[in-house]
Amino acid sequence: MTAQAEDRSGRPDLAPSVIASFCNREVDGLAAVYDHFARPVWSVTMSVLGNRQLAEDAAQETFLKAWNGAARFDQSRPLGPWLMTIARRTALDVHRRESRPTRGGHAQEQEVAINLPGIERAWEVWEIRAALDQLPDEERHVVELAHFGGMSHPQIAERLGVPVGTVKSRSFRAHKRLAALLGHMIDQEGGSQ
Repeated sequence: MTAQAEDRSGRPDLAPSVIASFCNREVDGLAAVYDHFARPVWSVTMSVLGNRQLAEDAAQETFLKAWNGAARFDQSRPLGPWLMTIARRTALDVHRRESRPTRGGHAQEQEVAINLPGIERAWEVWEIRAALDQLPDEERHVVELAHFGGMSHPQIAERLGVPVGTVKSRSFRAHKRLAALLGHMIDQEGGSQ
C-alpha cells in the first residue's frame, strides 16, 4: 500500500496503514507522519509565534503530544486537521509560557494584542504547503526563495546560478500549477461571501 491516499475532501493524506502504524506507536509510523506533516505543522506554529526557534520547539512538542495521544486518535478521520489543532494549541501554550514573567519579574508589563490564526487559517497554510510540496523541486525552490525569502528574480538567479529567464520561466510554471492546485480555495471563499 502506498504512503499517500486521499481523505474524504480529496486532500492528500497518509494511507490508513501508515496512520494505523502511527496510532500503534510504531516508530516507522511516526517517521512517516513527521515526514508528511513537518512543514505544515511548522507553518502553523510559526504563524502563531512569529519566531523561528520557538516555532521549531513548538513543532517538536506538537509531534511529541501527537505521539503520546496517538492511541486515542480516531483512525476514520483525517490526521492533518488533528495535528494542526495540536500544533496551534501547542504554539499558544509556548507563547503563554514565554510571555510569563520570570522569577525576577518584568521591568514593565505591557499589553500586547495578538492576532491568533483560526483553524481556517491553519488549514489554508496546510493546503498551501501541500500544494508547494507537489511542485517539481526547481519550481518549488524558486517560489520559496521569492515568497518566503523575499528575493527578486535576479537575486534568485544569482543564488541558483541560472539565468534570470530560467527563474522567470520556473516561477511562471510554478504559479500556474499552484493556481490549479489551490483553485478550490478561491471557489470556496467566493461561494461563502
